Amino acid sequence: MGKWQIPPEGGHMDKPSGIYFQTMTKKDVEERLQKNDILIVPLGSTENHGAAGPFGEDTFVVTRMAEEIAKATGCTVAEPLHYGSHPFHHLGQPGTVVIPDNVFSDYIRAMIAGFWNTGFRKQIWISLHGQEYIIPSALQEFGKRYQVPAMLFFVDVPRVMGETLMDKAHGGPYDQPFQHACEAEQSISQALFPELCQPENAEDTDVKGYLPPGHIDRGGDIYGNPIPGHCHVGAGGIECVMFPQGVLGKPSKADPKKAVPSVEKFMD
Repeated sequence: MGKWQIPPEGGHMDKPSGIYFQTMTKKDVEERLQKNDILIVPLGSTENHGAAGPFGEDTFVVTRMAEEIAKATGCTVAEPLHYGSHPFHHLGQPGTVVIPDNVFSDYIRAMIAGFWNTGFRKQIWISLHGQEYIIPSALQEFGKRYQVPAMLFFVDVPRVMGETLMDKAHGGPYDQPFQHACEAEQSISQALFPELCQPENAEDTDVKGYLPPGHIDRGGDIYGNPIPGHCHVGAGGIECVMFPQGVLGKPSKADPKKAVPSVEKFMD
């Protein structure tokens, strides 16, 4: 689609820029729907991202990109969901808010219904935070329960970014594999919202589990290992014990320039 502004002139959640549904009036939305009935719904989390990144990092990554996409295409963005589903090993990590899967799924289904009733029959749900095991299920449950004309999509951000998130050994720009609050994720954050990042406070960790490398996939399940990251319980220690820093990897190596291909690929 051409060149994107990185870092973007972001932060539109309380601005009258016509990007976010919640900042618009009934009249605004009725006029928007005549031109474009596509809604992007960013799903984030409140999660420990260490001393270098904000607790809302997963949220701000998807909102900043959604804002740029909306400016380019004329679609509408819903204010994000700031709390999400988490795997078992996230329990107990200070600063991480874990929503039970049944509550999270019901909440998404209710959001779909409310926006559908407003006129947004085409909805694109996006997440960097994973949750790829529960969001598609919620979309399917909406379809099976209500059986109304709609087009619902879940776009898993790491899956789209693909090779651009990988380490150098696999064709990517990073020294370490993509994990959590790591070199790659902090590079993306610095590219999209540098004003919220504190790279001078980065703490590095060595990632380890109980199985040899190659069994369980890395962050975003982009390496194609046999067991996706959220498809196990007990193959690694819980993060509050193993990684109290809230970091899996080397955020000290982050560089926003490394993340530009990832951000551009997703927004394209």
